[in-house]
Amino acid sequence: MSVTSQWIDIPAGNDSFGGYLALPKGGKGPGIIIIQEIFGVNGHIRDVTEQYALDGYVALAPDIFWRTQPRVELGYVGADRDKGIELLQKTDVQLAVQDIGSAAAALRQRPEVNGKIAAIGYCFGGRLAYLAAAEGSVDAAVTYYGGGIQNQLDVADKVKVPIQFHYAELDHGIPLSAVGEVKERFAGRDNAEFHLYPNADHGFNCSVRASYNQHASALAHGRTLTFLADHL
Repeated sequence: MSVTSQWIDIPAGNDSFGGYLALPKGGKGPGIIIIQEIFGVNGHIRDVTEQYALDGYVALAPDIFWRTQPRVELGYVGADRDKGIELLQKTDVQLAVQDIGSAAAALRQRPEVNGKIAAIGYCFGGRLAYLAAAEGSVDAAVTYYGGGIQNQLDVADKVKVPIQFHYAELDHGIPLSAVGEVKERFAGRDNAEFHLYPNADHGFNCSVRASYNQHASALAHGRTLTFLADHL
C-alpha cells in the first residue's frame, strides 16, 4: 500500500507509548483510532490502519499492551494465542481506555487531522471502543465482535456518540443471547446501529485467520465507511 506510515510516540501522563500512524494520500482527513485484538499491533492491524488511510482517514493504532510487552506481534493459534490471552489478563482495562483517550488527544493535535475522531476496535479492541465511547473521548465508535460488552452494559447510558456494532452469527465467544442483551440495552436509541452476519464467525474481518469471511468483511467495511462518512 502506498500510504505514508510510521510509528509515533503518544504522550500519556509522565510516560509515552507507541502507535502506528498511517496518513491519507490527500494529507488530511478525519481521525480514526484502530484498536487491536489480543494479538498486538501485528501485520494485520497495520494493514487495517493503512486501509483506512487509503479511505482518506488519518489512522492510528495505539499499542494497547505497552505496559506489559511493548510492540508485541502475535499470530492467531497455538502458543501465540495463549500469549495473547495472557497479555489480556495482565491488562488493566481502565488504563487501556485511558490510553485510547491519550491516542485521541494526540490525533486531535496533529495538523493532518481535520474534523472528528472515531474508534474502530476488533474483539478486545471492540470492547475498548465501546468503553471509549462511554468515556466520551471519541466522537463515534465502531465495534467488531466486541467480547464482553454484554457484561459492561452499566455504562451504556453514557454512550452519547454514534456507535455501530458488528456481530457474527456463529461466534461461540459472543453467543446470540449476548448480542440480544446489548441490542436490548440500546433499543429505542437513535445513536446505535447493529449488524449481524449470518454464517460468519469471530474474527471474520481478518484475512489471515481461518475464520475470515470475505463477504461479511466486505459488507462490514462498506457499512463502517458509510457510518464514518455520516458521523465524522
